[in-house]
Amino acid sequence: MMPPPLLQELAEPVARQRGVRLLLLRDDLAHPELPGNKWRKLKYNLLAARAQGHTTLLTFGGAYSNHLAAVAATGRLYGFRTIGVVRGEEHSPLNSTLAQAAADGMELRYLDRDAYRRKQEPAFLATLQRATGPAYVVPEGGSNTLALPGCAELVTELATQTNFDALCVACGTGGTLAGLLTGLAGTRHAVGIAVLKGGSFLQQDIDALTQAATGTLYSNWSLQTDYHFGGYASFSPELLLFIRQFQARHGVLLDPLYTSKLLFGVLTLIEQGYFAAGSTVVAVHTGGLQGWQGFRQRYETRSNWWPVLP
Repeated sequence: MMPPPLLQELAEPVARQRGVRLLLLRDDLAHPELPGNKWRKLKYNLLAARAQGHTTLLTFGGAYSNHLAAVAATGRLYGFRTIGVVRGEEHSPLNSTLAQAAADGMELRYLDRDAYRRKQEPAFLATLQRATGPAYVVPEGGSNTLALPGCAELVTELATQTNFDALCVACGTGGTLAGLLTGLAGTRHAVGIAVLKGGSFLQQDIDALTQAATGTLYSNWSLQTDYHFGGYASFSPELLLFIRQFQARHGVLLDPLYTSKLLFGVLTLIEQGYFAAGSTVVAVHTGGLQGWQGFRQRYETRSNWWPVLP
């Protein structure tokens, strides 16, 4: 059993001015090789795979996917064969994310974008598994009903450490927030910061996940869609400056896809008075730092500085 994640208080001027206590939950430090929400999402899926007699995990992701990296590491650590279906064409040499996945034993396959859009269709999955052999399918991002109880455990762990009024997390597929909602069980408040442009669709996806997992639709949460900085993996000098300044203030590196947008959004919401004075707000650092190498590979010619990477 992993120890409860570390809580770090953030002495942000805007939080002091608004009378808000802001904490950063360092879930990125909880597991040495499977940091943050990826391990939580996979935990009960692995138990289900074992119970069903599977020895292979089949999943999907982009060329720089944190999820693919996590599933590959999971396979190496827990004795599963892993297959990663990558969106787009194969390129050689492999980028740093896929090279590490391959080093961890993941078999990489590629689908063009049109075929990739069909990845949830039962007939398409059946055809794919005729080529790969039987496998336990983990959806892109790891977000399914079995991902929720692992994420819900974070709420229990957090409650043993501090009282809090709001819990905030970045949203890519919505699975982590859905799990937190089931853990909160209608108490306190949750905020999701959508990292995708046009991310309002996540509202329905999150509701569908909690409904399927617990039969409940929760109302104690909001989805904020104004902090995507142009899209999922878009280059933003403003966001990179925020990351560097945050690291200088707190000694914490955020990633450019998820946690930086989360903290930028939370600080903006505090400034706008979204959280009541006297409240304790917890933002969850879900990891994702392996994505920095790929981000630098794509955009290094557009900036002459980068944060201090681990």
